[in-house]
Amino acid sequence: MIVDISSATIYQRDNQVLQNVNLKIDSGEFVYLIGKTGSGKSSLLKTLYGELALKEGNATVVDFDLNTIKRNKIPFLRRKLGIVFQDFQLLTDRNVYDNLKFVLTATGWDDKSKMESRINEVLSSVGLTNKGYKFPHELSGGEQQRVVIARALLNEPDLILADEPTGNLDPETSEEILKLLVEISNRGKAILMATHDFHLMEKFPSRTLKCENGQVVDTPSPKRKNSGLQTEITEERRSGGENL
Repeated sequence: MIVDISSATIYQRDNQVLQNVNLKIDSGEFVYLIGKTGSGKSSLLKTLYGELALKEGNATVVDFDLNTIKRNKIPFLRRKLGIVFQDFQLLTDRNVYDNLKFVLTATGWDDKSKMESRINEVLSSVGLTNKGYKFPHELSGGEQQRVVIARALLNEPDLILADEPTGNLDPETSEEILKLLVEISNRGKAILMATHDFHLMEKFPSRTLKCENGQVVDTPSPKRKNSGLQTEITEERRSGGENL
């Protein structure tokens, strides 16, 4: 089991955001995480990668116990995770190759030939062969997000956490990015993706979790049309970004 959470309460600072969270995600699962602004999606993701401490309940993520993990062990947790942000967070003063090399160096790689081979491998896997010399500002938004996904793949993570990865992209590029994430999931990686993009969810239906009224519940895919669910989708499409 990649993620195993039981009876957990999620806090943002001293504010309780989610309660009685029970969640399991297995290898190769692609899971959407939806919910209105402020419903707790980002807080849940931040708890999974150790940004927010787990104060109540039990949780294991990629074999790390979030109840007992020490702050100095969180970098080891994150080495087994891939994190994809909406705003890219690439280093603008260096090219793509050096952005990826920075991550490998920071996570303990020191063999230059192996580093070069791994960087070329992940760039190829996201369709960016021969783009290593480019700087972020020379790439389109979709290409920058592909670099972010390549960065997330560097250390062969067991789980990829994607927080609104298509939020800043046009519809066509968003679809390309989601296709890429689905392909990665099909290769055995678990992916948990927070999103407001219901159009993409209709095109690529998968297991869906919803943050609502302080709970996380499995919910029907938006592709399954019924009046109640469509009303929820319409309401959520009107929502903006994620605050909690």
